[in-house]
Amino acid sequence: MASISFENGRIEVDAALIAKGLQLTPQALQAAMRAGQVTSQCEQGMAEDAGRFRITFYAPTRRLRLITDAAGTVLHSSSVAYFRSTPPQPSPAPPDGTLT
Repeated sequence: MASISFENGRIEVDAALIAKGLQLTPQALQAAMRAGQVTSQCEQGMAEDAGRFRITFYAPTRRLRLITDAAGTVLHSSSVAYFRSTPPQPSPAPPDGTLT
């Protein structure tokens, strides 16, 4: 399999490529994905970026971004350290329902 393939509406990325970019072993990547600690997002280019895809993988302390063409060729990649912030939690409503 090529590193990245697009078939029947599915995107497949070689785990070794993801693991390397996130600085994990393939086994650690697999465990982190099963635990929901590694997530991904894919965006399809439009207008001047038509035919390109941006695939981003997020781990707790690293982000890997791949820019590819429609054939799955990696045109650009970047891997940076970052810390995922947790979304703010809503304050619980007072028991009587009034807001302060």
